Amino acid sequence: MKRVLIIATGGTIASTSDGAGLAPTMTGRELADMVPLLDTIAELDFVQPMNIDSTNMRPRDWLRIRDVIVEAYDRYDGFVVLHGTDTMAYTAAALSYLIQDSSKPIVLTGSQQPMASPFTDAKLNLYQAVLYAVDDASRDVSVVFSGKVIAGTRAHKQRTMSFNAFTSMNYPSLAYIRNDRIVRAGAGLGPVAASGADAGPSLYDSLDEHVIVLKLTPEFRPTIFELLKRDYDAIILETFGIGGIPDVLRDAIFGWVDSGRTLVVTTQVPEEGLDLGVYEVGRAFAENPGILKGDDMTTEALVAKTMWVLGQSRDPQTVRELFYREINHDRMPR
Repeated sequence: MKRVLIIATGGTIASTSDGAGLAPTMTGRELADMVPLLDTIAELDFVQPMNIDSTNMRPRDWLRIRDVIVEAYDRYDGFVVLHGTDTMAYTAAALSYLIQDSSKPIVLTGSQQPMASPFTDAKLNLYQAVLYAVDDASRDVSVVFSGKVIAGTRAHKQRTMSFNAFTSMNYPSLAYIRNDRIVRAGAGLGPVAASGADAGPSLYDSLDEHVIVLKLTPEFRPTIFELLKRDYDAIILETFGIGGIPDVLRDAIFGWVDSGRTLVVTTQVPEEGLDLGVYEVGRAFAENPGILKGDDMTTEALVAKTMWVLGQSRDPQTVRELFYREINHDRMPR
C-alpha cells in the first residue's frame, strides 16, 4: 500500500462554527477519520503546518508547505494538501513553480461545505484526492475537486457556492474521477512520466512577494503607476478584451518598465487569452522587450510565476527566459 502525507492547512473543509462564523478548527487526522474507506487505499500520515482561513494564505505560507513536501519527499509516494478554496489556485500555481517536474503527485483539495456539514462535498473530494495521489500515472501539482483533476497552473475558482467550484482555464482537465476509476484525458502524462526517467524534482525556495494585480476600468488614472513604485517590483495588468490599453496610460507604462520594474500584460476576460497585436490600442506595447505577455495563462498563475521568476533573477534576459518557459502546462508554447 502506498504512503501518502496529508498536509492540512485549514480552510472550509476544516471549519466549524462557534456562532461568530466559520473558522478552521479540525486537524487533518480528524478530517480523514470522517471519510469512509480512506484508510483502505493508502497508508496515511499527517502534518499540520498551519490551520488558517485561506484568505490569510501568503507567499511565506506557500514556502512553508513547500518545505514540508521537500523534507518528506523521499519517504512518501504522494502528497495531499488540504486547503481553503478561495486561494487554492494561487497555492497550486506557486507549488508548481517551487517544486517542478515532480514524479510524485502533489494534490490540492478542499470543499465548499465543512466536513462536519450534513451535506458536505468534503468526503468525496478528500477520498478522490488520495485516490489520485496513489495512482501510478499521477505526477506534478494538481487540483482534485468535484471529480475533476486540473493542472496546478490552470485552476480557477469560478463559483462561490456550487460544489463544482473550479474550472480548468484554457486547458483541458487532466482527468476525471468516476467512482474509483480515473479517466485520463490524454494530457495527464508529462515528459518525465512518459519516458520513465526520474531525476528528481527541480526545487526553488525564493519568491519576490512585491507583485500586484491591476484591473483596467474606464477612466483608470495613470498616476497609480508612480504611487506603486515604492512598494512593488511588478504589476500584472489586466487589460480590456484581447489586449486593449487606453492611450492615456502609455507614458506611465513605459515609465514603469524603464525604471527597471516588471510589467506583465494579461486580459481580464477569463477565457482564450491575450493578443496585443490585434488592435492599435495594444500593438504599441506588443514589441517592447520589457513588457511580458501573459498569453493564455490564468491571473493566479501569473502572480505566482512572476513572484518565482523575480525570486530567481533580475536580469532582464533571464527574467524573460524563465517567464516564457512552459511549466506544468501553465501556457501554450510560444
